[in-house]
Amino acid sequence: MSLEVLGLVLLATLFAVICAGFPISFTLMVVGFAFGYVGLGEQVFHLLTFQIFSTMMEPVLAAVALFTFMGYLLERAGLMDRLFRAFQLLCGSMRGSLYLATIVTATLFAAATGITGASVTVIGLMAAPAMQKSGYSQRLAAGTITAGGTLGILIPPSIMLVVMGAVLELSVARLFVAAIVPGLLLSALYLVYTLTWSYLRPAVGPPLPAAERSVSRADVLREFVVGLVPPGALILATLGAILSGFATPTEGAALGCLGAVLVALAHRRLTPWIVKDAVFRTAETTSMVMILLTASNFFGAVFSRFGTPRLIAESVLGLDLPPAVLILGILVVTFVLGWPLEWVPIVVIIMPMFVPIITKLELPLLWFAILMAVTLQTCWLSPPVALSAYYLKGIMPQWELKEIYLGMAPFMLLQILGALLVFLFPELALMLPRLLYGR
Repeated sequence: MSLEVLGLVLLATLFAVICAGFPISFTLMVVGFAFGYVGLGEQVFHLLTFQIFSTMMEPVLAAVALFTFMGYLLERAGLMDRLFRAFQLLCGSMRGSLYLATIVTATLFAAATGITGASVTVIGLMAAPAMQKSGYSQRLAAGTITAGGTLGILIPPSIMLVVMGAVLELSVARLFVAAIVPGLLLSALYLVYTLTWSYLRPAVGPPLPAAERSVSRADVLREFVVGLVPPGALILATLGAILSGFATPTEGAALGCLGAVLVALAHRRLTPWIVKDAVFRTAETTSMVMILLTASNFFGAVFSRFGTPRLIAESVLGLDLPPAVLILGILVVTFVLGWPLEWVPIVVIIMPMFVPIITKLELPLLWFAILMAVTLQTCWLSPPVALSAYYLKGIMPQWELKEIYLGMAPFMLLQILGALLVFLFPELALMLPRLLYGR
């Protein structure tokens, strides 16, 4: 059996073992090592050592831990609660006001943290009880919360984009800039859908009762300013430093951590317990990402050494299909793989397999990366895994999982629409990078 064919068997074995329920990171390591020893002999030991050290020594990946800590600290600072309440009061007289407050708050929180789990949890804790109390549609509420929470994986500073930049050897700053318009586009699609549905069917998003809106304008304005200005300034400082070239992504993330500490301190939320909790959760999340990344890098190195990615690329290009059909096929494969797999193995193993195809077709790799990122965001709302549903179920146990799934379905279609728009109009992803950095 040739090494190229052995690589195909390796890939099939990986998916079979993962679908059987084994942990992804250890499966990647064990299966990669077993097949690597068969195909490469003792060379696999050197490959394993090199991949572990090269991954752990990658400077840009330090931003993963720093952005994670920033997000958890801001979550504990409670600023989003005040911002959500301000939007709720400002727009309470209109139909679907809580949907608007949820999506806008989720968009801003996504720009402050790249952690989807934290985003869904925080937004859910704020919005779900208020929506339930106001008689909002449970399905539409569940879809709004989970979809808004998933924006954290796309809108910078996104941990996934940091990893994607390291894997594809793309500028993280360019990836951040390129993701801004697609992220805001998805947010706008959610807003249009929820507000239109609330207008057509008032029962799914009634206005807040007058008693709940009896707050002075001065109090509403104060809540709005206190909730918006600190995280807004922090986001502008962090992303501005990175996008302007003043700081590297790692340095910008460190600046963001400092800003988060100052914001929490100013709001008297920087207690030893909160810092300890943020540190432990950061260590837990970062360890999970780095172990997955190391295992995926090792597996990808064995897979590439077999020559299977080249075989797949040559076979696909040999079909002589139109470029549009090839790209759509890649997106469908990514969407399906997102059901059983985390985004890390897809970014580290699957995406590099497609890079030769994109290069051969002379398509912008930056556009392809953002297109894949939007598609991977869709996977967070796709049953049977749909991790966002389980995060929401954890904080709202009285909501049936079936109802959450049904509520997420329209938003998954909106995300697919967003991916198609980025596919049809590449300038949505490429316009801002060209304006800021040129070609």
